[in-house]
Amino acid sequence: MNKILIAAAVVAVGAGGYWYSQQSTSLSTTDSAVLSYVPADTPLFSAQLNPFPIKDYINSLSDAYRQFPPGSFDELEQESDQRAQFFVSLLKSYADSMKDGDTFITTFGLAAEVRSYVYTLGAVPVFKIEVENADAIWAILDKAEAQSGLTHTPANLKGVDYRSYQLTDAEEKEQVSLVFAVHDGLFTATLSTSFTEATLLETALGVTSVDNSIADANIVEEIITKHGFTNEGVSFVNHKEIITALTSTDGNQLAGQLSKLYEIMGEDPMAELKTPACSSELAAIANNWPRTVAGYDELTVTDSHSAFGFRTVIESENQVLLGAYQKLRGYLPSYTQYIDNSVFSLGLGIDVNQMVPALTGIWDDMLTPEYQCGPLAEMQMQMSQQSPAMLGMFTGMANGVKGLGVSLIDYKISEDTQSPQLDSLDAVVTLSADNPATLFNMAKSFVPELANLQLPENGDAIELSSVVPIPAELNITPKLALKGNHLVLFSGEKGAAIADKLEKEPVTSNGLFVVSADYMKMFDPLLTFIEMTGEPIPEELEGMKHYDMRTQFTLDIDQQGFEIDTHMDSRATK
Repeated sequence: MNKILIAAAVVAVGAGGYWYSQQSTSLSTTDSAVLSYVPADTPLFSAQLNPFPIKDYINSLSDAYRQFPPGSFDELEQESDQRAQFFVSLLKSYADSMKDGDTFITTFGLAAEVRSYVYTLGAVPVFKIEVENADAIWAILDKAEAQSGLTHTPANLKGVDYRSYQLTDAEEKEQVSLVFAVHDGLFTATLSTSFTEATLLETALGVTSVDNSIADANIVEEIITKHGFTNEGVSFVNHKEIITALTSTDGNQLAGQLSKLYEIMGEDPMAELKTPACSSELAAIANNWPRTVAGYDELTVTDSHSAFGFRTVIESENQVLLGAYQKLRGYLPSYTQYIDNSVFSLGLGIDVNQMVPALTGIWDDMLTPEYQCGPLAEMQMQMSQQSPAMLGMFTGMANGVKGLGVSLIDYKISEDTQSPQLDSLDAVVTLSADNPATLFNMAKSFVPELANLQLPENGDAIELSSVVPIPAELNITPKLALKGNHLVLFSGEKGAAIADKLEKEPVTSNGLFVVSADYMKMFDPLLTFIEMTGEPIPEELEGMKHYDMRTQFTLDIDQQGFEIDTHMDSRATK
């Protein structure tokens, strides 16, 4: 039975890993047809609703992003099991196809633009993608069979031909098989088991629709409208359906499947959660945090450049908690929020003065009401033994702090391979607060080296070379200045320019966290210098050569819940 679970988990994770959606206008007839086979109680759903330019996208990636490091499959190739070798062959076919966009779509029989879908029928994963040439897919599978020795069982279900690959050992009482089919221009990969209802495979293959589908419930349209996503793609995890499955025996499709599985196992590991108290209290929590949803705000793809703006929202209906979390929001300097202006930037926005009252409010809300459900009651008991008020003694030392910022703006390494050193380093570190001068003077009592430093109130900078010994080869001269509400440590002309701009930048509550990186700016000077020395580039850095990509990750919170913004910008290798 353990082998069944492991096999199912491997395939489920593999299918779930293919998850990227995009943007456009209204749902197509193709989408409507597919969605009619997705039950409204599906715990997980992700769809690329508008044709995505997969060919151009792959061409737009840098060479390093499309290449697998040498020896990536060496360890896997040592596995003797036919099933393992089958998947290794498929992975190698994928790796080989990433040479360029034409090779990729030809290998898998895809059009230049495709739609795709990932969802579950209860616990059973289903992956679908539009195909133009089904023979190409069968050729890849035939190759994997020849290289592994694993063979398929051909079958037909209500007019749909499919291949079934047995994942469990023949002597196992319960069986799990991996199923591949092409029907109505869609390639489908799913699981078939001996312990799930017979009609499940019919639904997965698109021959028997469901009574209450995701299309009937207008779930996709509702998410797009509520969160302002583009119509290109939508994804979600339904927390309410997952809780229903864990706290009931037949509350939804997933619950029924788990009950059958527990019956086969001979025990129900979730029995403790199926009491009336747990069912009611966990349902209330799920109602307050119903879903995690995601979609695109931005999409630009050509064969030389691609840019994505992807937003994830952890929805919440608990306005008390949301209000408390929002009080924690602090200040993120403007220089940390632009992806193209630096090598690396990080901003942490925390209103220290609000930390204790906000966390106390969160604590109180989580301790009310008094839970009767065993696991929840135990959690509350552990929480009640602690108190966020204890943070007061520490936050008092940082009174008035609103945020921290760090940015490596630029750096250059000399071309003298005999005497390597930094030619320049532009960087900035900021502490933003109501009264940064007071905090600096307080810090002097803990750092004796700063005791004799006096920061001019007019914003003039002082050099720190005499205070902080710096090796000559680093060739940097750090400076410190008070710029309005900001204590600024900086180096280089670009660092000085940012410091000057901060003087007139007001401290507002504009976010929680942001981090960004430009991989080309980060690694190219270093790898170029290593090449000049004649030394081989370390294997762990070789993959970053010519890696022309910029990424940014932002965390914030508003009235709808926690928001995670991810931006990626990639350019093809020139």
